[in-house]
Amino acid sequence: MYSSLLGDKMDEVPKEVQEKLEAIKKTVEAFSDKATKKNEKIMGIAILPPKEDQPNQIQTLVLLDDRDLKFQEKLKFRDQTLRELIEISKKVDENIFIELLLLEELWQSCYDGKNEVLQIIAQSAPVFDKGMLAALRISQIHKTMVTKKFEKYVVSYVLAGSLVQGRATPESDIDVFVVVDDTDVKKMTRYELREKLRAIILGMGQEAGMITGVKNKINIQVYILTDFWDGIKEANPVYFTFLRDGVPLYDRGVFMPWKLLLKMGRIKPSPESIDMHMSTGDQVLKRTQAKLNEIGMEDMFWATLNPSQAALMLYGLPPPTPKETPELLRSIFVKKEKILEEEYVKIIEKIIKTRKDLEHDPTKKIKGSEVDKLLSDASKYLKRIQKLFAQIETDKQKEKIQHMYESVSTAIRDALKLEGVTKVTDEQLKTKFKNNLVTTGKIPTKATRLLDTILKAKKDYEANKLTKAEVEKAKKESDQLVRMIINYVQEKRGREIERTKVRIKHGQKVAEVTLLDDKAYIIDDLDAKDKQLFVATIKKDGSLSAPKPATQEDLEHALAKAQIPEKVFIKQGIFANLKDRYGTDSQVLITF
Repeated sequence: MYSSLLGDKMDEVPKEVQEKLEAIKKTVEAFSDKATKKNEKIMGIAILPPKEDQPNQIQTLVLLDDRDLKFQEKLKFRDQTLRELIEISKKVDENIFIELLLLEELWQSCYDGKNEVLQIIAQSAPVFDKGMLAALRISQIHKTMVTKKFEKYVVSYVLAGSLVQGRATPESDIDVFVVVDDTDVKKMTRYELREKLRAIILGMGQEAGMITGVKNKINIQVYILTDFWDGIKEANPVYFTFLRDGVPLYDRGVFMPWKLLLKMGRIKPSPESIDMHMSTGDQVLKRTQAKLNEIGMEDMFWATLNPSQAALMLYGLPPPTPKETPELLRSIFVKKEKILEEEYVKIIEKIIKTRKDLEHDPTKKIKGSEVDKLLSDASKYLKRIQKLFAQIETDKQKEKIQHMYESVSTAIRDALKLEGVTKVTDEQLKTKFKNNLVTTGKIPTKATRLLDTILKAKKDYEANKLTKAEVEKAKKESDQLVRMIINYVQEKRGREIERTKVRIKHGQKVAEVTLLDDKAYIIDDLDAKDKQLFVATIKKDGSLSAPKPATQEDLEHALAKAQIPEKVFIKQGIFANLKDRYGTDSQVLITF
């Protein structure tokens, strides 16, 4: 119980200390019983090592599950829970001191590369655990062992699986992934490097289990960096799931950039990988007809799974794991979009279950009649998925045309607003654009032709006359037109914003004051490497309130919503403020 607090020397501890620790354990267990009955969000409660300056306090960590809460609800939830737990602790023992930790805070510390929280958990002694504390303790200890021995090769150590997906139970396996750098291997093959390190790393996993008492639960996967990169490019569902859900306990700048790129939508399955997933169905299904054994079942599994994942990827989702695929088909295509029947989801569920049954019981023999039925269902399923694929492509083309038109019309309306033209209907869009922006020479004449192409594409598509190739051509031309308009808007907006700025030379520095409505944004030194931004309220007499620190985001938000007049006038009051701030020798820079 207390091995994590005292190491392996529990037997060497004096009897009175052991008795004191046992008393602390009983106290925290009493608190845990009451707290967990009161709050089902508690994932774990553990005793922490005592603080030197507070030896009588019983340091207690409480881990809370906040995954189903919205951002604005979390702070209220935390404060309310802490008050409730303090009330419970007072009734048990006044010396209990609670360290509250939200699961999101724990994961964020991992994303930020801050390991202090993990180190504290590794040294704790759990008294209540739904599985997360045990996973973190063994993973942290195993990670430390691995990185200490193989720091040169290990680039990422990641916790993944059901624990981080919110589906964990105390019986769940603890899935960890170790990514090994093989880009500079010279004395052995990459395969040899992986297998050599894998054997040692697995042995360390058993040792970490002995230390923590969490045995036979850690599931370690070792990947080499080049294979991992190829898996991402090929849209391998395992790697996408690993990136999406994984939490890095150690990272040398490899895992987190990829994870953030995936979150931003910058890592996407290529058209080639989607086509590859879709095309494998027919080929694999033909081979399946000649098989009545477990290999045949494997083929039917992939024959139905790959096209299913292709359909989900075409819809816009990362490829899911096999286990997630049926439920995702049901939730997206059956319930939400209503373009697939429930019977087809049940077919793939049956195929996945059959494969799983064979894996769990290698002696089980499947009858030929069962294979015939599954083969028939798989063929039926594949034909239906091909129709679904065509339907999704049609819907996506419709979305592209609509998005293309909305992007162009929004950009044109934004540009017209700068010219004082508002409330433009769809019918007036082309005429107003041409008369106010193109004919006046503010936007190139080519823009009119591009707009004609886009309007024609929208009309042809609504009449079912537009091909996929023509959709792509129209999309490229719409992007070109939007860039033209945005360049004009930014250039004009930039000139307007420049009118709001006052520059002051003081000593060897140049300050800048941006006047927006009733606010003044101040930078004291434009050439400083780390510019400090301040904001002050402009009073009725033109003078400024005491400046307060501000962020670049504050300034950008103010610029976006500011109403900038053609001429900006400055009242006398502001000059006294500028003289006080920059001295009597300061000079105001005048530009025209």
